[in-house]
Amino acid sequence: MNKNTIARRKAGPRPPAHGAELTHEARPTLLPLVAAMMAGWLGLSQSALAEEEDKTLKAVTVTATQDAPDGYRASKTRVGKVAQDPHDIPQAITTVTRALLDEQDAGSLREAMRNVAGLSFNAAEGGRSGDNMNLRGFYTFGDMYLDGVRDTAQYNREVFNLEQVDVLRGAAAMLFGRGQAGGVINQVSKTPMLYGINKIETSVGTDGYLELKADLNQRIGETTALRLNVMNRDEESWRKNPVTGTTPEIHRTGVAPSIAFGLGTNHEVTLSHLYVTTRDIADYGVPFDNTTKRVNKAFSKTDFWGLDNNFDDSETNVSTLNYQWKISPDTQLVTKLRNANYKRSYWAGAPSNAGNFATGGSAKTRQSDTDNLVIQSDFSTRFNALGMKHEFIAGVEYLKEEAQRWSLANVGNLGVYYKDVVGFTNTAGAIVSTAPANQYTGETYSFYVQDTVEFIPDWKLTAGVRRDKMESDYETNAYNRTTDVLTTTRYSGNFGENSYRVGLSWQPRADAHYYVSWSDSFSPTADLYQLAGALYPAERSQVSEIGAKWLLLDGNLAFRTALYQADKEWERSTDLESTAAVLTRKRRTNGIEFELAGRITDNWEVFSGVSLMDPTILKVAPDRTSGGSCTELAPCPVNPNLVGQVARNSPKFTFNLWTTYRLGMGWKIGGGVEHKSKRYGYNPGTDTSTAAFNPNTVSGYTRWDAMVAYEQPKYTVKLNVQNLFDKLYYDALYDNGGFAVPGQARRFILSAEYKF
Repeated sequence: MNKNTIARRKAGPRPPAHGAELTHEARPTLLPLVAAMMAGWLGLSQSALAEEEDKTLKAVTVTATQDAPDGYRASKTRVGKVAQDPHDIPQAITTVTRALLDEQDAGSLREAMRNVAGLSFNAAEGGRSGDNMNLRGFYTFGDMYLDGVRDTAQYNREVFNLEQVDVLRGAAAMLFGRGQAGGVINQVSKTPMLYGINKIETSVGTDGYLELKADLNQRIGETTALRLNVMNRDEESWRKNPVTGTTPEIHRTGVAPSIAFGLGTNHEVTLSHLYVTTRDIADYGVPFDNTTKRVNKAFSKTDFWGLDNNFDDSETNVSTLNYQWKISPDTQLVTKLRNANYKRSYWAGAPSNAGNFATGGSAKTRQSDTDNLVIQSDFSTRFNALGMKHEFIAGVEYLKEEAQRWSLANVGNLGVYYKDVVGFTNTAGAIVSTAPANQYTGETYSFYVQDTVEFIPDWKLTAGVRRDKMESDYETNAYNRTTDVLTTTRYSGNFGENSYRVGLSWQPRADAHYYVSWSDSFSPTADLYQLAGALYPAERSQVSEIGAKWLLLDGNLAFRTALYQADKEWERSTDLESTAAVLTRKRRTNGIEFELAGRITDNWEVFSGVSLMDPTILKVAPDRTSGGSCTELAPCPVNPNLVGQVARNSPKFTFNLWTTYRLGMGWKIGGGVEHKSKRYGYNPGTDTSTAAFNPNTVSGYTRWDAMVAYEQPKYTVKLNVQNLFDKLYYDALYDNGGFAVPGQARRFILSAEYKF
């Protein structure tokens, strides 16, 4: 790394001014020029200061338009609450950049997360349909964020309005509040800019794939700009119902307008709105064979259990006001106000070994309506005290959550669906259902402080603490048609929890960072609208990590590794309908990760990750809720043979690679591979037997993708081939073990993008 780069990095991360980033093509030739300008500027500055110390020099800004300033290596993130280079954070971070998303033609967050080693997908069930993933063996349903604000509602997220996705691995409750041991997934939205970026893209593909999207940015004043991102995508499937001909379908539309005032000034205000609708027919996959404990081979790989009147409809509205006050060059206050509403309604046919294609298998139904109100303010500053450099942050947050959830009633099996309301009757006069909605309300008040102190040159100590005060009320209702009895269960939780974060960093050079860190998380009962949670303590997680990060090839290529141990106590189920809300008393994941991201040469880019982990059950939890003889006062013992076994849906080995090479004359070729080892599906929380460990098992798989593109300044034409060798694999597993969902068959997508 050259001396100018080292000097710039040692001065600390500085967010670039709007319009200051450089294009990929320009960077190799402009960087030496910029370095020379900086060297000359520094020389003049020293001379001027020697003559007159009280004069302040004006800043020099280098401007150029850009599309994707980072390529595959992200150079900035706010996942640590302030603008930083991920290289400087004493915790493992994976960033999926816009360049990577575009080259892979990733439309959904789920597709984007295929680039994250150590991550696996859970199949939809028990109300947890939508984005549901495991990271380092721990579920992340309660750790989804949008621009640093909690985004845990049940819906399928799209990436058309995202600049990047940051995955902060490990416990992160000190920064974000309640959460899990696996990590935080933070979506970073696109925002208005003072320079113009306008793109329109259309894509067509096999299996009825059609997508239209646009990214339009317009400067309308000296410091004001508008941005509009829109998307519409339709997909059919290679699977179908052999009796009715029904296929899984995806129909999604998104609109994201935003306006920013005061760009480049000390007072920046951004107003934005995200509107997304889905009109899908969900694929619940293939059942397991109860004898072989493998995916049932009696059915064709194309068999689908859904019907034409199945649906998965949602409507998401997220409005955000963001105000950034730059109090001084080293001090700023960022305040966010968000109001969000998430509506979701679905009726899906889960697979059955009976092969009941005409009736659509087992009905899985849900309707939900969730409202979140968030006020969040983060203060950050740099200063010197007692001969040491400090990077101090503090923040407050108020979160109000309100959620309602119903089952749906099918009248006469005619595809007419109703909310599960009291007293509704069908045409024959029989009561269909009388259970009112389950309801959840919660209010959380939070405060945190963190300081990073450079106590001796090149050595930094980070320490932080957060206090969360949460008050919640949860009511569930169940109606027994046979006895005509309505049972209501109410629970009120009042939690006050502290979370901590400590890290020690050694950066002997600007391109090397060695660290050791410890962090913890908590997740209280009813946090994710769980049943039966009052019978168990809150979840607690602790993560220890030692890692190293290097910037190679003048900072164009980042390489990191991390060795970690993550412990979790009183692990909850993610299934909303499970009466056994606790899976294990204690379990642990030991693992090591490697990641490479960036540019090897001017023409060759690579993004790759490897994860090896050992997710193990250490203690089983007492079963207090299964009914019968299992009670709070007399819990049933859980199968001791589960101790020492691999946790569910946690592959021991995962690997991902995506790489591209510019051939010249505008041509680029690329491709990638995704590999996951075998995974298990079972429910340890309700296994009161003493049988040997014999879970349902999904075999490991390897999927290859390919791409070829022709790029010109004004347009790009690109062909993507997903699952190049048409491999049959199962990428999503219902972690209780009932079924697995096949991954994408071979698909061709041809896209054309026009820039103006």
